[in-house]
Amino acid sequence: MSKEKRFPLSWELRMPKMGESITEGTIISWLINEGDSFEEGDIILEVATDKVDNEVPAPQSGKLIQTLFKEKDVVPVGEIIAIFEASEDITSNEQKVVATKSENTQEKIVQKPNKSKQTKTAPKSTTSIPLHGYQTSTSNAFFSPLILKIAKEHHISYEELARIPATGHEGRLRKSDVFNYIEDGRPYKFAQPVTQDPTAYRIPQLNFDKGKGKIIEMDRMRQMIADHMVYSKHTSPHVTAYVEADMTNMVNWRNANKEAFQEKYGERLTFTPLFVEAVAKAVKDFPNINASVDGNNIIVKEDINIGMATALPSGNLIVPVVKNADTKDLMTLAENVNDLANKARDNKLGGDDIKGSTFTISNVGTFGSVMGTPIINQPEVAILALGIIKKRAEVIETEKGDEIAIRSMMYLSLSFDHRVVDGFLGGSFVRRVADYFEQFDVNRAI
Repeated sequence: MSKEKRFPLSWELRMPKMGESITEGTIISWLINEGDSFEEGDIILEVATDKVDNEVPAPQSGKLIQTLFKEKDVVPVGEIIAIFEASEDITSNEQKVVATKSENTQEKIVQKPNKSKQTKTAPKSTTSIPLHGYQTSTSNAFFSPLILKIAKEHHISYEELARIPATGHEGRLRKSDVFNYIEDGRPYKFAQPVTQDPTAYRIPQLNFDKGKGKIIEMDRMRQMIADHMVYSKHTSPHVTAYVEADMTNMVNWRNANKEAFQEKYGERLTFTPLFVEAVAKAVKDFPNINASVDGNNIIVKEDINIGMATALPSGNLIVPVVKNADTKDLMTLAENVNDLANKARDNKLGGDDIKGSTFTISNVGTFGSVMGTPIINQPEVAILALGIIKKRAEVIETEKGDEIAIRSMMYLSLSFDHRVVDGFLGGSFVRRVADYFEQFDVNRAI
């Protein structure tokens, strides 16, 4: 059988997805220039997300023809960022497919400069109210599945979509309208519903005196953290439940066994793997706490992946994840926790290390805090804060009756999304975690 003639073809490189909740990435630097050739596996560019920086390798050998975005550009996941010419041979049938793809890509490239020239006008068929320089639509609007998909990827609510100036036929919102709006900084990101009721509360536009002093510009990660925190508070109605746990048994067992544990397994025994173990058991008891919200649906996760809020050397926070925590023994949990903590300390966390979390814990006690009111790590529905363990006098029940004893006590605080987690579930869950702490087996073998 004769071998068909093969030709070099153009192919597209798209912004890769680097985490479950990651919807965009920032191009840090291109490591090759237009016209440069490279081999399969060579690092083409560096991309940063709100969590980690990533190197993007070449999936095949080729030559860079054109870059569509510059350094420091923020690009949605899936967007074409560069065009390459493949040096690897492909069949003539494959040529037809890729050639068509290349033609479509070139058409996009030609249209790209015209993107900024599109007129941003509100549809004539709707009643509009001026709001900070834009026109705010108050009519019912139809959104196509594509628009809804983009909105979901960028966490844009229906109320925010309804405010975007539309240029499509009969006032339809187009893809370009949404991306132009995103490029303009999403001025309606935290907008409140428009109402004609003159007695309704409206957020006042106040000009505060912010004072004078040293100006420190937020770094990229701090900006993304700020956006995520505000988004979480804006999206989820937060409620916090508190309980107190007697940690004496766990503290005494850990103090008595930490040296032997390290000698046997070569791993430090901190409190974190003990916390993760107990939380994973409680999640199995109350699986609805291990969930996320998708519109009107609640997704109860099958895997129990515990995120650990961790401080980076820069002071920013990141959430590395212990995967399938409910299936691992204490030694494996300690190994995972120590490995993730070391990676975070050395700024070496990868994309896989921070994705897939289904429930998060934050050990605020390491900062000396008695308790905290944590903000939910979206798209989860709850987060548990663990306060400092402090010795104090407590009244305990003994065979002789009530007595005063020195006990190691800790406060637990669970913030939960009241859209889907009610007080009974939230309170029962955090109480169960405390019960597992208090009922720790002091005779447990390492």
